[in-house]
Amino acid sequence: MKLDAAAITVGAGGRLILDQADLSLSSGEFVGLVGPNGAGKSTLLRALLGLTARSAGAVMLDGQDIEALPARERARRIAFLPQDRRVEWRLSGYDVVMLGRYPHRKGLSGPTADDREALARALAAVEGEDLIRRPVSVLSGGELTRILLARALAVEAPLLIADEPIAALDPYHQLQVMEILRARARSGVGVLAVIHDLSLAMRFMDRLVLMQSGRVIASGAPRDVLSADQLARVYGVRGLEGVHEGVPFLLPWSRV
Repeated sequence: MKLDAAAITVGAGGRLILDQADLSLSSGEFVGLVGPNGAGKSTLLRALLGLTARSAGAVMLDGQDIEALPARERARRIAFLPQDRRVEWRLSGYDVVMLGRYPHRKGLSGPTADDREALARALAAVEGEDLIRRPVSVLSGGELTRILLARALAVEAPLLIADEPIAALDPYHQLQVMEILRARARSGVGVLAVIHDLSLAMRFMDRLVLMQSGRVIASGAPRDVLSADQLARVYGVRGLEGVHEGVPFLLPWSRV
């Protein structure tokens, strides 16, 4: 499955938020969307999903305009972890994760055996079995992130889009989530994630898309996109580069 976005333009309040942004995501890829705060990353994700109105451009899913797809069909094909982690209802972790199976349900029927098996797989992936009986209102920010990620995983869609999936997580769970997303990509799922941790982006992701001021300014291999020149120009930082266990790493080290 392939998602293609071309010349996506979004404006609000008399200014451009996205300016002719292009992005593609294919099955089996783990793609990172990077850039400084305010670059337009979250807006681009929402435009890809048809959740933000665009003034120009097109988003195609396997050659079909995404807005022509019924909402439930779209939800079966693309799972989404939003940046906003709020859950307004007093639901248990189990109920929240089971919401990920809603696009597969028929009418008012209850969960099927397939639904319960998908939920179990998603919870095992995030090590969230101990969280499902507790109201989500009492979970920590990191615990809630894991439950909401499990909800997205439970969809078992061919594409997964995540907005800052490691926000509010401790280092152990940051690594766990990056490993989960990379494993999903290796299993054939196309994964696109906004990420601010450039060291993890360099280490885990196949391709990076760099944004600045609403535009996509670079796309390619992590070491090419996060070059010293790009770091200084876009982020205003110098990086410390190296290789450990055969894997390149990058640490933002000082401000320019």
